[in-house]
Amino acid sequence: MTSLLLFPGAGSSSSHPSLVALGQAVAPMRCVRRDFPYRLAGRRAPDRPPVLLQTVREAAAPLRRGGLILGGRSMGGRICSLAVGDAEAPLAAEGLVLICYPLHPPGKPETLRVEHFPRLHVPCLFISGTRDAFGTPDELTRWTATIPGPVTHEWLDGKTHELRGADQKVAELAAAWITKLAARPRRPRPPGSAPPA
Repeated sequence: MTSLLLFPGAGSSSSHPSLVALGQAVAPMRCVRRDFPYRLAGRRAPDRPPVLLQTVREAAAPLRRGGLILGGRSMGGRICSLAVGDAEAPLAAEGLVLICYPLHPPGKPETLRVEHFPRLHVPCLFISGTRDAFGTPDELTRWTATIPGPVTHEWLDGKTHELRGADQKVAELAAAWITKLAARPRRPRPPGSAPPA
């Protein structure tokens, strides 16, 4: 059975209400919510990217046998997408759920976080507010067009990056997409190809 692995944003934890609601919404699918090491240690500043990426890989390893969909909120989703789009050792996944993806820091539209987008060959779901300072709808749709895999956008009108008050709606939108994706037949790996890391 396909599993769902979720990580929180930089300033929250795996107990964020939207992640909890999403786990409940996809039941009986197995849903694992994980925190990054800095959060577990009680620190506010996120770990360096290699540590974050290794955390995702370690959490994903025992879940991949039956198929894995992963992602999360803001930084958590971004790190999962970096692992899947890794140029050297892409993490095998059936799809990515990217809630309030941080396309760029607020006020710095030139500092884009899209270098790995052309290497994302899996279905991707983006759920974002139309007033997100980390990326406008026009900016996000422009750059997600560089993703080879199928991309779905869900917009929450008037919501900012935090998506306050929309936890249940986020869970419903993501669960509907995940359920449909998990029901698809899994594509066999080409003969002779090595399994992704």
